[in-house]
Amino acid sequence: MQKIDLLYKGKAKSAYTTEQADLLVMEYRNDTSAFDGKKLEQLARKGEVNNRFNAFIMEYLSNNGVPTHHVALLSANQSLVKRLQMLPVECVVRNRAAGSICRRLGLEEGKVLEPAVFEFFYKDDSLGDPMINDSHVITFGWATDAQMQEMKALSLRVNELLSQLFDQAGLYLVDYKLEFGLHQDQMVLGDEFSPDGCRLWDKQTLEKMDKDRFRQGLGQVIEYYEEVARRLGVPLN
Repeated sequence: MQKIDLLYKGKAKSAYTTEQADLLVMEYRNDTSAFDGKKLEQLARKGEVNNRFNAFIMEYLSNNGVPTHHVALLSANQSLVKRLQMLPVECVVRNRAAGSICRRLGLEEGKVLEPAVFEFFYKDDSLGDPMINDSHVITFGWATDAQMQEMKALSLRVNELLSQLFDQAGLYLVDYKLEFGLHQDQMVLGDEFSPDGCRLWDKQTLEKMDKDRFRQGLGQVIEYYEEVARRLGVPLN
């Protein structure tokens, strides 16, 4: 499958049209950003690691009943995906307190959240992706009530599947964000699932093994991504 035209360029990925209108080539770049683009760096191997990591997770979810946009790996840093009509909301699931929820609610980092907390955020970088509720989504037409319920159900199903998967790899799935879109009227998981969009802590040491290493200047960002991949059995070659 060949790239034709650049459809859009995000902070870390680019999407290209193909000869099939229903399919896109997703290219993972080495660009790394945090704090709404205020911190930017190029990290060697990042595009390749995230591409292969995402393909592994998406295939695992698809095999367990979660519809995803992933079709196939094309190369080290490119994948073939279904073209979706993306919904402008992010779904966040939190199993432990970290990041913004600690600042908002004065929680101690690491506090176990039982049951898991589910939150919606409006996807708009210029506004800092603000937290929203069901009423906002309905009033502004970002999704229907039925679509919201489906996104929530799928997000929590992902939590069941991946919490167990990461637990077996000696990791806590602390939190993560998901983005969904419509493909022929079916709700489908889009975007990516990689250490860029979730928090992962080692179960024994609580060492951070995700993008917080970049945000907090801890170093060895990609080396830790690769270690997570190794534990899961993600093929990186």
